[in-house]
Amino acid sequence: MAEILQRSGTWTFDGDTVRIVPGHHKSVHKLRRLLGELAVPLTAVAGISYEPGRKSGWLRLRLRHGADPLIQAAGGRLPDAADPYRLEVEPDRSGVAEYFVDEVRNALLLERIPTEESCDRYLLPGPSVPLSVQGTDGTASFDGERVQLDWNWVAESSKTSGGPRTFALHELEGVEWSPAVGLENGYLRFRPKGAHHVLKPDHDPNCLVLWGVRQAKDVSSVLVAAAVTARLPHPSAASAASGAAEGLPAGEGAPPALTTGTAEAPAASDADHDVLLRRLRELGELHRDGVLTDEEFAAAKQAVLRRF
Repeated sequence: MAEILQRSGTWTFDGDTVRIVPGHHKSVHKLRRLLGELAVPLTAVAGISYEPGRKSGWLRLRLRHGADPLIQAAGGRLPDAADPYRLEVEPDRSGVAEYFVDEVRNALLLERIPTEESCDRYLLPGPSVPLSVQGTDGTASFDGERVQLDWNWVAESSKTSGGPRTFALHELEGVEWSPAVGLENGYLRFRPKGAHHVLKPDHDPNCLVLWGVRQAKDVSSVLVAAAVTARLPHPSAASAASGAAEGLPAGEGAPPALTTGTAEAPAASDADHDVLLRRLRELGELHRDGVLTDEEFAAAKQAVLRRF
């Protein structure tokens, strides 16, 4: 067991999980307090480091891409103070921090965690629901199944004319969050499925405006984005379905165009055959589950067979 206690929080590691508990000091960012305790499985960890400084050091936990819906929703735009995977370390505790780093790194090596590989599903559950956040022109709330936008008197008529907006999860393609920075407004935008015009945040009825002056230091709105993100299909699912529709192994791009003439395509190796056979099985499963239509399945199957 490795543990480090600081006024801004406590991190413990038992060999399987890094537990992060925010401190109660007034300097702890509101977002970290709202998130509460986080249990990060070792399989979600990409790396860890300790960065010494003159007055204090920093312990940083780096997660694998696609492991955490909060990181996915934030898109790298969280300020350092709000980052739950960053712990300020007092100078006299630097040795404890370095020991903590060694313990986590050794476990990653022993368990052979594929730290550089992206995750194909979320390994953290995302924020608890229900959640709501008040923006400049209204309020966004999420109960785990539906998102609702309610407008106030500040909202533009393009929003209020349609009344409150409600989306079931299956109606959403995604959610976008951009924090307020200084005097610049941020926004929380919900993207319905299908083609539609994307308007400026002030006029988009699917978008809550986050006023810069009031909310530059309060990024709790990202919790709603993260909670919705956690319950939508993982980004890898969309890329896998796109690849399957083209008859490609997951993660590959479009196949090279066949040249005209009498030259034959190079024969596939045994390893290639295994990949293609596995792809055929995956296509059959996607077709059986209704992800692919009959036409998409037939086209994808033929594309795979042509590569044998």
